[in-house]
Amino acid sequence: MTNAPRTLKETPSQTAGPYLHIGLTPAATGLEISDRQLGTDIAGPHANGTRIRIEGLILDGTGTPMTDALLEIWQANGEGIYAHPDDGRPVEDGFRGWGRVTTDFETGEWGFDTIKPGQSRGPDGGLQAPHINAWVVARGINLGLHTRIYFDDEPQANATDPVLNLIEDERRQKTLIAKRTDRAGQVVYRFDIRLQSEDETVFFDI
Repeated sequence: MTNAPRTLKETPSQTAGPYLHIGLTPAATGLEISDRQLGTDIAGPHANGTRIRIEGLILDGTGTPMTDALLEIWQANGEGIYAHPDDGRPVEDGFRGWGRVTTDFETGEWGFDTIKPGQSRGPDGGLQAPHINAWVVARGINLGLHTRIYFDDEPQANATDPVLNLIEDERRQKTLIAKRTDRAGQVVYRFDIRLQSEDETVFFDI
């Protein structure tokens, strides 16, 4: 018997779906298997700050809305603090800062309610513009795609954000900045994600 190392073959990969909703968002498919749906309560009832809604579409290379995609988000609270032990600072009771939504099976629209994040610390200790981190999973994608959602009513903070300043102005304005509207007293931001095309959303290698 020898102790020679074995050569292991890589496990074959495949794209997400078509049944990712059953395991990740069962309520979206009508399966009520838990009293609490994972990922739907992002900010909690005690979070301080401006309550907002973010909506949009996930579009494929032909511009067609995808009705079978999943979007996960994570964010800081209104003071720029993440609900993570590495931050070390307290957050409000019930604030998770993480959520998961799926696109509508008919229209492809997605949306979630949360609070607007504050400016968070970057790796170098400097401040980043308010933003929400997003991760997209859909058919045709082997690895989830990472992007960020910034806000068009934060021009001063956006102008000094270290990540935004790595990207040419026209592209970041078109693909990383959510557009604000006010609907019946509610602050709503529009953010469409384009997986391919000339206006493809900026995705980050994380």
